[in-house]
Amino acid sequence: MTLNKFFFIAVIALLAGCADQSSTLSVSSPDEQVSFVLQVNQQGGVHYSVSKSGEQIINQSQLGFRFANAESFANGLSVRLIEERTVDETWEQPWGERQFVRNHYSEQLVELSDGIRTLDLRIRVFDDGIGFRYEFDEQFHDSELLISDELTQFNIADRNSQVHWLKALQKDRYEYEYTRSDLDAVSVSHTPLTLKTTSDRYITIHEAALIDYSSMVLRGSANGGLNAELVAAYDGIKVRRTGAFNTPWRTLQLGDSATQLLSSNMVLNLNEPNKLGDVSWIKPGIYMGIWWGMHIGENSWATGPKLGATTSEAKRYIDFISEHGLDGFLVEGWNHGWDGDWIANANAFDFTHANPFFDLLEIARYAEAKNVELILHNETSGGVGNYERQMEQAYDLYQELGVHYLKTGYVGFFNGYPRELSDKMMSDGRVVYEWNHGQFMVNHYQKSIVEAAKREIAINMHEPIKPTGLRRTYPNFMTREGVRGQEYNAWSDGNQPAHTTILPFTRMMAGPVDFTPGVFDLLFKGEEDPSRIRTTIAKQLALMVVLYSPLQMAADLPRNYDEKLELFQFIKDVPADWQKSLPLDGDVGEFVVYARQQRDSDNWFVGGITNEQARSFELNFDFLDEGDYLATLYRDGADADWQSNPYSTVIESLEVNNQSTLGIDMAPGGGFAISVIKR
Repeated sequence: MTLNKFFFIAVIALLAGCADQSSTLSVSSPDEQVSFVLQVNQQGGVHYSVSKSGEQIINQSQLGFRFANAESFANGLSVRLIEERTVDETWEQPWGERQFVRNHYSEQLVELSDGIRTLDLRIRVFDDGIGFRYEFDEQFHDSELLISDELTQFNIADRNSQVHWLKALQKDRYEYEYTRSDLDAVSVSHTPLTLKTTSDRYITIHEAALIDYSSMVLRGSANGGLNAELVAAYDGIKVRRTGAFNTPWRTLQLGDSATQLLSSNMVLNLNEPNKLGDVSWIKPGIYMGIWWGMHIGENSWATGPKLGATTSEAKRYIDFISEHGLDGFLVEGWNHGWDGDWIANANAFDFTHANPFFDLLEIARYAEAKNVELILHNETSGGVGNYERQMEQAYDLYQELGVHYLKTGYVGFFNGYPRELSDKMMSDGRVVYEWNHGQFMVNHYQKSIVEAAKREIAINMHEPIKPTGLRRTYPNFMTREGVRGQEYNAWSDGNQPAHTTILPFTRMMAGPVDFTPGVFDLLFKGEEDPSRIRTTIAKQLALMVVLYSPLQMAADLPRNYDEKLELFQFIKDVPADWQKSLPLDGDVGEFVVYARQQRDSDNWFVGGITNEQARSFELNFDFLDEGDYLATLYRDGADADWQSNPYSTVIESLEVNNQSTLGIDMAPGGGFAISVIKR
C-alpha cells in the first residue's frame, strides 16, 4: 500500500539523443551524506566509488560483464545520464518488523555503451546506503545471453576493517558459524557480509530482488577487494537470459553505529511492491511442532516405535497449543518417503499421501476445530524434479484442507541438486547437479512461492536461497532458515555463545530467520556433554524478540514448558508481528538489545542477549508512549552462567513509564526478556 507522499524532484536531466558525454557522474543521498561517483578511465572501463560524510567507503571498483557467447562489456565504454529523480514515499507492510516503511532515495539512470551495444545502470542512493543494478534491453543480444562473469567489485577503502563472513560453496550451504577476520583473510563469502571499519562505521554488502539470476558470492582478492562472483551452473555458465532483464540490486548498507545499520530498510525498499493483492489471510504467529524431539532422538521421522507423526501425537500437540493460546502446529514425517535413508532417497517422497499412522484429514479437521493453524512439512532431500512433478497437486490438496502454511526443506549432503529431467542429463546418462544458490535453484524456489501464493499458502523455507527482500513483493515468502540454527545444538558440537549476537548484523540484514529458539531443557544431553546448548534459559526467551521471524517457533517439547510455566508465560505473551522495531544498542558479535512494539497495540517487548562475556545494560524506557505500564522482567540470576548454572532466572514485575530506567545484568551466554504491558 502506498501512502500520501510520493513525488518526483528533477526529472529528465538529458534528453534521449543528446550528444553530450560525461566521464564522471555523481549522485548523493537525500541528506547529502552518501555519495556515489561513476567514472570512465582511459581504457573506457567504468568504475564507481562510494563515500559517506566525506570518508571514502568504496575505492574505485569495476563494473561490467563477460559472456560465453558475446564480446565482453568492460572496456571501451562511455556513460550518459538519461534521467534523475528523487522519490519519497511511505508504504505499509502487511506484516513485518515495522508496519510503515519510508522509501526515500535519489536515483540516476545511466546508459553504458560500447558504441554498438547499450545497457543501463540504475543507481539509488539512500541515507543508509546505495543500490545499483544493470538493466539489459532486448537489443543487447539477439539470442540467449550466457553470462560467464559479472565483474562488479567492492574495493573496501579501509583495508584494516574487521569482517564477519560466512564461507561459501560448502556442502551445508549457509549452515556454518561466522568467521571474524581481517579483510585480507576472506576467501569466498556468502552475503550478507558485514565489516566494521577502524572509524567504527558499519558496512553490509548484499543483494536485493534476486529473481531468475544466480546468487552473488564475494571472492577476496590480494589487494583487499571483494569481487562479485556468480554461482555457476553445472556447465560453468553463471546466468542464462533472453530478452530484456534486470540483474538483482547490488547493495551497500551503511551505518555510523550498530543501531543505524540494524535500522536499515534498504533491501526491502529495493524490491517491487506486493504483487499478490489481498494477503489478509497471512497471519504471523508462534508455532510448535514435532521437530525438536526428532533432533534429540526422542522421536523419528521414519515409521517405527519412535514415529513422531502419528494422529495421537499430533492431537496431543494441538491440544497443548490450543490450551496455551499459541498459533500453529508443525508436523514432519507425516507423508510417505521417510523410511530408509531419506536424505539420499529424494525420489521416494510423496507429498499427497500420509503414512498409515497419520490421518491427515482428521488432523486438519481437529486443528481447525481447536483454532490452530496446521503447518505441513515438505522435505525434498534436494529431489527438485520429484517435487516439481507433484507440487501443484500437493498444493491443491493443502488448499482443500485449509492449510495456509508450509515448511519446505532441501536437505542434501552433496554440492548441488539433481535436475532429474531427461533433457538435462548428460549424453553418457550422468545426472546433472546444481548448487542450491545458482540460477536453476533460485528459479525453483521462486516457482514454489508463486504456486503456493495462488492457493493462499505461505512458505517457511529450510535449506533455502538467502533472503533478498522478496517478501515485500511476495508476502507469502514469510521466513526461512539459511542459518546454522538451534538444531545444531541437538546433534553437533553446538553453537558458540557469540553466534546469535552476530546474526542480526549478518544473516538477518537479509531478512527474517527461522532459528527455532525457546528451548528450556538446556541439558538434555547431560551436564557434562560438550555439545550442550550454550545459553542461559533467559537468553532463550530473549531470542524470541531478537531473532525476528513472522513464524516464530517455540522449539521445545510440551512437557518442558509444563515444568516451567512461569517462564513459558513470556512465550505465550510475545507476538510475532510488530508495529515498530527499535535496535537499542549492540555490537556485532558482542551483544544486541531490541525493543519491539506489538502490532495494533500499546504493548512492547524487549530482548537482550550477550556473548560469552557477562554484561550490564542500562535500559531506558523512553520508547514508550505516555502512561503507565506493567513490565515483567525475565533475567539471569546473580549466579547464572551458561556453563555452570544456565537455569538461574529471576522473574520480577515493576511499574514503568517513559521516564523509567532499569539496570540489567546479563550472565555469560545470557540475556533478558521483558513484556511491557500498557495499564
